Amino acid sequence: MIHTEPHILPASGEAHEIAPGVLWIQLPLPFKPSFVNVYALRDAQGWTLIDCGIDTPEVRCIWQDLLCGPLADAPVTRLIVTHHHLDHIGLAGWFQSMGAELWTSRTAWLMARMSVLDVQDRPTPQAVNFWREAGMSPEMIAERMGERPFNMADATAPLPPGYRRLTEGQEVGFGNRQWIVRMGEGHAPEHVTLWSLDDDLVIGGDQLLSSISPNLGVYPNEPDADSVGAWIDSCERLLGFARPEQLVLPGHKLPYRGLPTRLRQLIENQNAAIERLLCGLREDPRTTVGCFDLLYRRMIGKPEFSLALAEAVGHINHLRATGQVWPVGQTKDGATLWGA
Repeated sequence: MIHTEPHILPASGEAHEIAPGVLWIQLPLPFKPSFVNVYALRDAQGWTLIDCGIDTPEVRCIWQDLLCGPLADAPVTRLIVTHHHLDHIGLAGWFQSMGAELWTSRTAWLMARMSVLDVQDRPTPQAVNFWREAGMSPEMIAERMGERPFNMADATAPLPPGYRRLTEGQEVGFGNRQWIVRMGEGHAPEHVTLWSLDDDLVIGGDQLLSSISPNLGVYPNEPDADSVGAWIDSCERLLGFARPEQLVLPGHKLPYRGLPTRLRQLIENQNAAIERLLCGLREDPRTTVGCFDLLYRRMIGKPEFSLALAEAVGHINHLRATGQVWPVGQTKDGATLWGA
């Protein structure tokens, strides 16, 4: 069973104690999901933050209120970032400028720093080819080629050189607890999860969400990645450390207990999507975009199209990597047709 915790949901910018010495804070996002969870853990050295939200004037103001309110009794000494996505690392550089030490995985830090420095005025040729091969319509491609794409630097503070690396199996101490680091894959490379050795807490980030599945997208910078295979492998590996009584503190939605059941659900959800995709491709070849109805079983609107395309590429890549689908032709617009 999955049991979400019966705590009052904190209003944006408020801090509620979710466990002894652990504050739960929700910060607003300008996209879905509408909030990101961050956590603050107190020990003799000061506060340790888990993730930090995006860099917008609104979120900076919320943090200023928190630093002058419930976190005012001690400095923020370290920031632990679970993965490189901007809703989790966006304000890391800002906290570093105030003296906090950044802890994260090597891949998360490198991906974030690369992305912040890589500012594009127009989509790259690699991105356009990626869209075309996946089956994006010529009209949508033409529209995007005339627009400035969103850049990570638009909502991320500059990241200075230097961080403390977290690695698989490493033991670290903060918040009056000892923790062991376990890495996840699929949603983000080298995604940090932290498992308390002193009580039942697990910091899950986006790897261990309670009621939604994280996006398993593939992007033009690594177009052949098998994000879905990496995700399933991670869920199966983390099952070996999961216990029903653990309280999981996720990156979005509600904290919960029942992690073994949840991990099995996440695996089953992906296997079901893979089977739907295979059944459809056995009947007729399709482009990756043409598989949207099989994967999502609903209409995909323009605001969510990019994430839907990225995840659909991830599923096709997994089936291709496991020898279950292969290219069988091409459309007149240059999209690859896949068959099973």
